[in-house]
Parts: sequence; C-alpha cells; structure tokens
Amino acid sequence: MFAVMKTGGKQYKVQAGDVLRIERIAADAGEKVQFNEILMVGNTIGTPTVAGAGVQADVIDQIKGEKLIHFVKRRRKHGSKRTKGHRQKLTLVRITEILEKGADKSGVKEAVGTGSVSAAALAALKPASNKPVKAAPAKKAKAEAKPAAKPAKKAAAKPAATGADDLKKLSGVGPALEKKLHEAGVTTFAQIAGWSAEDIADMDGKLSFKGRIEREGWVDQAKELAKG
Repeated sequence: MFAVMKTGGKQYKVQAGDVLRIERIAADAGEKVQFNEILMVGNTIGTPTVAGAGVQADVIDQIKGEKLIHFVKRRRKHGSKRTKGHRQKLTLVRITEILEKGADKSGVKEAVGTGSVSAAALAALKPASNKPVKAAPAKKAKAEAKPAAKPAKKAAAKPAATGADDLKKLSGVGPALEKKLHEAGVTTFAQIAGWSAEDIADMDGKLSFKGRIEREGWVDQAKELAKG
C-alpha cells in the first residue's frame, strides 16, 4: 500500500520501508512520529485530506542538505559583489507503517515542522497555548468566589504584552521588517544577539533580507540594546 502525504510544504508518495529527507521536524533521532496530513491512501483520495489516515515513521537523524552558493552582483552605481552559502536543515526518516483509519487514536507524536523556530522553543510554546484553555474555568470559579482573582488575571497578561522588545530600534528596521521578524518567531534583542553565522544566513535567505543583517550590524546592536 502507498500513500501521498504532505509535510514542509511538499508532497511525498511513500510506502513502508522508504527513507526520506524532509524539511526539519521537531523530533530527536530514535523517536517515532506520525504524519497526519494525508492526501491519498491506496485508491482513497482526500478532500483535501483523508480523515483518520496517517503515516508513521522513525526519525533516523537530523541532517543538513548540500551547500548552495548564492552569488549577487550589482552592476550599476555600486558594482558590488557578494557570495554566501546555505545548507538547508533536514530530517532523515524511515516510513514504518501506513494507517488507513484510526491514526487520530494511535497516540503517536505528531510530526511538526520547526520552520524558523527551534525545536526547544516549539516545545516550550505547546504548554503555553494549552494553559489558558484549561485555566479559564478555574479562574472564572475563583472570580465568582473571590474578587481578588481579577488582579491575578491582569498580572498574567502583562508578560505577553511586554515580553517583546521594540525591534524598530535596530538600524534599518521599520514596522514592515519588525512584522516579518515577529512572524518568524523573533521578538527580543536577546534572540538576535545569540544568532550564529549559520542562523544569520538561514534567516537572511528565508525572509529575503538581502544581507541587511550583517550590513546593518544587527547582532552587535542587539547585544547593546539587550544590556540596556
């Protein structure tokens, strides 16, 4: 039996035993994961996905793709040249089982792509997104019994509003670039100050900053702003 699954914005036709290189997912080597976005299983075609279907796989390793060289040359006015390399982060997986039904009840960890956010940050976000849903009934009950619970709600909301730094303080960053950085999961000067050369190249390529990060010296600026 074969299936067509989607992950990392790409589609793969797979069957048990296949080894694939896919866009990096938040999982460690040796873990078992399940892909739930299945477009086709055998002769069943999804609309757009097949309900209850899934593809399970074992994570072999976290790897990098071949190095790609990006060369930019500006002929007019400046006559500048710039060469940079990039290696895409990938995950090597082996397909173990294709489920036509019952994948939603298998209990296997769902394969989630990391994108521009690290696996540690992605794992830290999951409890935060679940807490308000579970805590809401308890807070309502406390609010009815004790009026003192209302200030606690306001205190919990403050970190979410003030946790992000004003990234427009960086040279060359306006509202549009700040929005792009927020969408990529970058909200504080401390994050930018900790970028390595590989992180800079990765972010530069994904968000089409065209060398702005190094040219404007964002990392050094962020280090100073983080101290203040």
